[in-house]
Amino acid sequence: MTDGRYGQRTLVLLRHAKAEQERDAPDAERPLTARGHADAAAAGAWLARHELLPDVVLCSPARRTRQTWHGVAMGMTGSPPEGGPAGSTPVVRYEPTAYEAHPDELLDLVRAVDPAADTVLLVAHNPGISLLSALLDPERADPDGLRTTDLVVHRPTTPWADLSRAPLTARHTARG
Repeated sequence: MTDGRYGQRTLVLLRHAKAEQERDAPDAERPLTARGHADAAAAGAWLARHELLPDVVLCSPARRTRQTWHGVAMGMTGSPPEGGPAGSTPVVRYEPTAYEAHPDELLDLVRAVDPAADTVLLVAHNPGISLLSALLDPERADPDGLRTTDLVVHRPTTPWADLSRAPLTARHTARG
């Protein structure tokens, strides 16, 4: 991490990967499908190729979002999220309010990040994650919202604590 005043801030929004449609388990316990695991790893590889490795990860505690983050971390580094060289592992916060969150609740989570963080990855659910992207950049946001394992990159020009708008500069649908 560098002092946010000097580095360019990047917010990456990621909708979780494809999950099973289990009817016998609570929604929060739905696991990823095989395709979902592959897509999450592909998302991590895309982030690594574009040098979008996060300093901070905000993740819903639902099983499918935790599994998505694990797959992304494996795709970025080839090792589990807790592995890798010292200093290269992002701060990961599993945020209960990110599950079934409204866009303003997700925005509050991002606003509370360490001001020195340059790149933040938010792994969450629809409709909140799509609505947050639309709130940050209404003109460029996809009107159909984010599909599973969609990544959108926003570039805030303000400190995290003041975030209200941020241009959308890239989008990618990861498929493994």
